[in-house]
Amino acid sequence: MDYQPRDIEKKWKKFWEDQKVYRVETPAAGEQDARPKFYVLDMFPYPSGAGLHVGHPLGYIASDIFARYKRLKGFNVLHPMGYDSFGLPAEQYAIQTGIHPAVSTDKNIQRFREQLENMGFSFDWSREIRTSDPKYYRWTQWIFMQLFNHYYDQEADKALPIEQLIERLAREGNAAVKAACDDDTPVISAADWNAMSEEQQQLFLLQYRLTFPKESYVNWCAALGTVLSNDEVKDGVSERGGYPVERKLMKQWSMRITAYADRLLYGLDNIDWPESLKEQQRNWIGRSQGASVRFPLENDPGTKIEVFTTRVDTIYGVTFMCLAPEHDLVSEITTPEQQDEIDQYIKWAASRSEVERMAEVKTVTGAFTGSYCINPFNDEKVPIYIADYVLAGYGTGAVMAVPSGDQRDWNFATHFGLPIRPILDAQENIDEAADATKEGKYINSGMINGLTYDEAVPKLIAWLEEKGLGKGKIQYRIRDAIFGRQRYWGEPVPVYWNGEVPYLIEESELPLLLPPVDKYLPTETGEPPLARAENWKYQDQYEYELSTMPGWAGSSWYWYRYMDPGNTDTFASKEAINYWKDVDLYVGGSEHATGHLLYSRFWNHFLYDLGLVPEKEFAKKLINQGMIQGVIEFIHLIKTEEDDATRTFISADLLENYPDTEFALIPVHVDFVSDYGKDTSHLTAEGIGQFKDWRPDYKEAEFIANDAGQLVTRSEVGKMSKRYFNVVNPDDVVERYGADCFRMYEMFLGPIEQAKPWDMQGIDGVYRFLRKFWNLFFNNKEQFAVTDDAPTKEELKILHTAIKKVNEDIERFSFNTCVPAFMVATNDLGKLNAPKRAILQDLVVLIAPFAPYIAEEMWHRLGNEGSVHKATYPEANEEYLKEDSITYPIAINGKTKITVDFPADAKKDELETSVLGMENVQKYIADKTVRKVIVVPGRMINIVAN
Repeated sequence: MDYQPRDIEKKWKKFWEDQKVYRVETPAAGEQDARPKFYVLDMFPYPSGAGLHVGHPLGYIASDIFARYKRLKGFNVLHPMGYDSFGLPAEQYAIQTGIHPAVSTDKNIQRFREQLENMGFSFDWSREIRTSDPKYYRWTQWIFMQLFNHYYDQEADKALPIEQLIERLAREGNAAVKAACDDDTPVISAADWNAMSEEQQQLFLLQYRLTFPKESYVNWCAALGTVLSNDEVKDGVSERGGYPVERKLMKQWSMRITAYADRLLYGLDNIDWPESLKEQQRNWIGRSQGASVRFPLENDPGTKIEVFTTRVDTIYGVTFMCLAPEHDLVSEITTPEQQDEIDQYIKWAASRSEVERMAEVKTVTGAFTGSYCINPFNDEKVPIYIADYVLAGYGTGAVMAVPSGDQRDWNFATHFGLPIRPILDAQENIDEAADATKEGKYINSGMINGLTYDEAVPKLIAWLEEKGLGKGKIQYRIRDAIFGRQRYWGEPVPVYWNGEVPYLIEESELPLLLPPVDKYLPTETGEPPLARAENWKYQDQYEYELSTMPGWAGSSWYWYRYMDPGNTDTFASKEAINYWKDVDLYVGGSEHATGHLLYSRFWNHFLYDLGLVPEKEFAKKLINQGMIQGVIEFIHLIKTEEDDATRTFISADLLENYPDTEFALIPVHVDFVSDYGKDTSHLTAEGIGQFKDWRPDYKEAEFIANDAGQLVTRSEVGKMSKRYFNVVNPDDVVERYGADCFRMYEMFLGPIEQAKPWDMQGIDGVYRFLRKFWNLFFNNKEQFAVTDDAPTKEELKILHTAIKKVNEDIERFSFNTCVPAFMVATNDLGKLNAPKRAILQDLVVLIAPFAPYIAEEMWHRLGNEGSVHKATYPEANEEYLKEDSITYPIAINGKTKITVDFPADAKKDELETSVLGMENVQKYIADKTVRKVIVVPGRMINIVAN
């Protein structure tokens, strides 16, 4: 009987659904499950219209293998799947077609689910969630309301109800309140607070709430009519559509993630996440200890520019000041002579994303404001510039520039001809540098002459605080997270406005649903799409918040909803949360390090503070799967100055005939390429015809092929993308080879964490292996031939070697090395040609996490009831792995002459006696005197003779 994977897949897929094989139950209140729990989670996908390509399932396959493995090991495993289903692509599609995003999203989800089910994943589909489902996002809105109603008390080191702050303000004001708040929060007395109107009090409280509206600089894309995250902006344009993006000051809802900066930083020490990812988060949080210094303006000493520095001891080396182009003072201090230059520079800087501004090191740009400030330590005039490498949202938006101590400052000073004044490091001995100082090599370092760094810094800070010109300070790179998008397809913010004050709607009114609109575009006056809704007002009089939540809102807590997805009373019951607790294994991409993964940790810490969840960190272990890359196939087009319809393509192996010719590389759809991915990849005459039909603009082009009639391509490994026409649909692979083959091949490609190219050539080897595995059970591929005969020692050794290897490798998440272990065992058992139930049944269970369909088929052919995926995982028996004999190389004077098998338990003196008496050894030493016999037990024997 031949192996027909698609036939058995249909049968067992229906069996799993009918029998609810993967349904997982949470013990009811008061009950216990004898099995330990294990929660395996994938970063849930955004359901795009394009569906999955072969790179997407890599992490899902790995997590599914581990989930199946833990079930077989006796764990109660939660392994769910859902969809991060709000987002800009569905909205853009709605704008283009008029189709409601909910309709296109549902269609895309159906497509995704078909593809996922096609690959045999063990998801408990009864727990499926969608962030765009009102039954789900009512709880996202509810969490937002909790954040609004709390502040972060630094003495309690946790979030506390805002009512407690209100009581304290009414009793004693805020002078003694130590809480996370806006930097410019004024100090007030109880009398001040009690004298405030309701509106004034509410506006004051916004400076403490954990979510609040404030003006901040955002990436504004006018063409898309929305704010974009840094990740959505590339090279100054939107990643989707390539539209211009500018930095713009807008009122936005924000989350006070900065309040949790230290907890997020130090919490990294308690989770088993990739070190590279944790380092990204540490850098993003960017905790720095230093000093705040205020530089008075030359012409207005009452106005001061505040800077933060980690090296206040270098302050004598300041030769210029740099402000962010968006800094509030720029408009005030710019002189009329510099106004045009400053205006042009500000406009240019607004077109650049923060990521670009932070990444650019070599290119120097900037403009002089015409004004000066005063260095408080030496009363020197310091010219004030603006430069895009200074960011308004980071620190104070101002930098005291010390060219001799910072590369960017040095580059800037060199470019603009500003002084570069070497400073004497506070740790150097001033006496040894006295001559150099007199010669002007070092500047006069004032009050810190002769002090060590540890002595100098406290002295400088004390002087600043005494003069009221600064203070010691801890600063963070992380900023409050923007929490608003001017979009339609997102969670409505459960807020209404009474004048300038935002108020929460009643919890009983959740979920606040998205209203119908005539178009999914901003209004003609630039308001968000929700402003198009007719008669959409709170209590028929107050304006609702018109922005929606960002994509990361719904993905910041979703693992709890999987625990109890049908609950209508809370986001998940106490019983469910206390049972599942947290995620034991989380699998997803490292590109989310400073987005989803950081925001999720922030929300989880907040929920922990409220006593709603039992663990501060939501995921114990995280694995970042690598990217499966595609081969991009290019053909060479001769460059011309004009767009000529008769342009010429040259076969890659003929390029040497065109030494002075410039070529453009044109990507070709991989379906047209013969020997795709190989060194001999090429287009045949048929492939050239397909290319012409596909690209009518090249219909009249000339194609110069080689003597074999081939147009050889240039192959490059790169991202699998529709842009490069190299997307491989997993449905096509599964249809041809079966889901088991697809799953095992993706694992076989290499370590889960590493990037690797997709190569269709290698999949044939995995398919042949599965056919060999199938044939182990049949006599001449026709009759099921498994016997109940007792296994031999050799068979037991083959089986238990595989069990030991696979078990150890799965525990190390080394799935790629498990596949060769299955291949070796199958080949070795196939040579013995004696299929025995005692061997093959354990082998079937062993392979089940990797190849669930063929394992289920063979489990039942072996006469078992129920599913193989509810069996018991086999344990390796070391007794079967012991060697009866050991092969020893026998060397004469260090040169191996023969090999001999000896009993594994033979002692050294027995080995020495036996080897000297062997005829094959005697012929080498007969005419020599044996001086010594060196026996290394289990390794080798060397006879020294002369």
